[in-house]
Amino acid sequence: MDRQAWIAIALCILGLIGWQVYTVSHPPARVQAVASPTATPASANQTSTTASPAPFLSPVPGAVSTPTPVASVPPFAEKIEPLRNSDVELRLTNRGAGISEAVLLHHTIGDGQHVVLNAPDRTPIGAIVDQPAAPSLPEFTIVGQNDGTVQFERKTPEGVNVRKKFFFPPTTEKKDNFVAEMDVDFRNDGAQAYTNPGYFISLGSTRPLHPSDMPSYTRLVWCIDGKPKATDVSWFAAQNYPLVGVQKRAAQPTFQEKVNGAEWSAMTNQFFTTILVPLNAKVVETWAQPFEIKRPDGPSLQGIDGAMGMPGFQLQPGQTASLRFQLYTGPKIYGRLAKLEHDEAEIMNFGMWKLVSQALLNFMNLIYGWVHDYGVAIILLTACVKGVLWPLQNKANKSMRRMSALAPKMQELKEKYKDDPTRMNQEVMKLYKEHGVNPVGGCLPMMIQIPIFFGLFSMLGQAAELRNASFLWVHDLSQPDTIGIIPGLGWKINLLPLIMGATNLWLMRMTPKTGDSTQRRVMMFMPLIFLFFCYNFAAALALYYTTQNLFTILQLYQNQKQPLPVLEKVAPAGKKSRKGRP
Repeated sequence: MDRQAWIAIALCILGLIGWQVYTVSHPPARVQAVASPTATPASANQTSTTASPAPFLSPVPGAVSTPTPVASVPPFAEKIEPLRNSDVELRLTNRGAGISEAVLLHHTIGDGQHVVLNAPDRTPIGAIVDQPAAPSLPEFTIVGQNDGTVQFERKTPEGVNVRKKFFFPPTTEKKDNFVAEMDVDFRNDGAQAYTNPGYFISLGSTRPLHPSDMPSYTRLVWCIDGKPKATDVSWFAAQNYPLVGVQKRAAQPTFQEKVNGAEWSAMTNQFFTTILVPLNAKVVETWAQPFEIKRPDGPSLQGIDGAMGMPGFQLQPGQTASLRFQLYTGPKIYGRLAKLEHDEAEIMNFGMWKLVSQALLNFMNLIYGWVHDYGVAIILLTACVKGVLWPLQNKANKSMRRMSALAPKMQELKEKYKDDPTRMNQEVMKLYKEHGVNPVGGCLPMMIQIPIFFGLFSMLGQAAELRNASFLWVHDLSQPDTIGIIPGLGWKINLLPLIMGATNLWLMRMTPKTGDSTQRRVMMFMPLIFLFFCYNFAAALALYYTTQNLFTILQLYQNQKQPLPVLEKVAPAGKKSRKGRP
């Protein structure tokens, strides 16, 4: 590449760093806090639930959800009925007949408490509502829980009997059983035909797991034809044009979008998710609304409430309709999600690096199955990747040593043609060609590492397997390895990224110097770029690149012990030696 190309690369890198610094130092303004749904039904004053059902029965063409007249829900005592297996406890409430909380029995947060999805002050998961922004959560009667199921029943003012049943389906899995099912039956016991124009099923809520989580982790996701789409918590804030500060779009109180034909909808944070799959229907609409989470020890955070819209239906007198939902309430374990049948693994949202992320995650888990230590598994994963790239890196190192040997000749050409840059570039390229040197040969391994880096970045940011996995001084490989805070400044000291930066500088000093000063200046930015990306990210990423740097240093040391390359001119292509001919 010529000087202009390297300058363009340098400007792109600096622009990327500048953009990241700007986004971190100018977080989006928070949307006005949304009041939580009332935790105790006694104070509820919302619309009564009058419908909810089988979209495959006489759908109303073009029907959309429409507000119904506001009616008060009489006060009643909330009752919680648990449904539990070896991995999760679903706390079912008679307030709307849904999941008030999903307690993950083998996953904990920093203080040793169980991870809990949703909350009592949010709309229950699976509750049927007409207006998700003002959900009505009427009382259901618990009618049976004898055969490993919990059943609720309620009759609406229109004479529709609504029965809901929650249970865990049979499974052959020995662990990570986070799948439950919800059956909903609607029987029209009235004398008139019943028509519902559309309704919503609550997805519950999601919130950041850690105060430092990026907004992109807290999001509403839906899947259409096996492809995930999402909106995260930062969408609701006012949008401004970068740097100039001119407003592009005002803050939005809610998100609502038609998604005809979606297979499922979900709420997710960095490591955990709630996925609702209608097994005999399709999602036609998604809805979300932010809410504020007060923290006594720092600034407030934002979560999202979500719901999925279902199409309208009609029921004749005496007619019964049934609807079944699959619910996944648990960690984003790719191997477990990939075994489900409706593309639930797409919740990982690996993006354009999907194949790389999947391969690395599966291989890391395979190694972990042998060594039972994720820190060791990451080191062995690095060794395997480095082993595959070792021959290519050897070739690149030889190319850089030949480039270094050509440096005096290149300097002579630059002095000779310093007033004619075009001629100088032509002569330099001619020199490369004469000696069989590829000027970009040393960059090829680095280019191959780019998809690996971003694949790891995408994968390690969501791999629930790494949560609470310790290694040496690192308590949690899924989080930065903070060992202290600088007094007065509040800056966190993350040791592994600093070690990684030091090994990057060591590697730079060992790398043969090429004759292109612009290329050398570009390479000087690489330690800063990697340090910037890794400093506040999962310690696992810094561990991977620190290990890789050490392997590369070892390889360079081995290469440098070999004799210096001898520069010889390469015979022009197409010419054959006449030696030995008469």
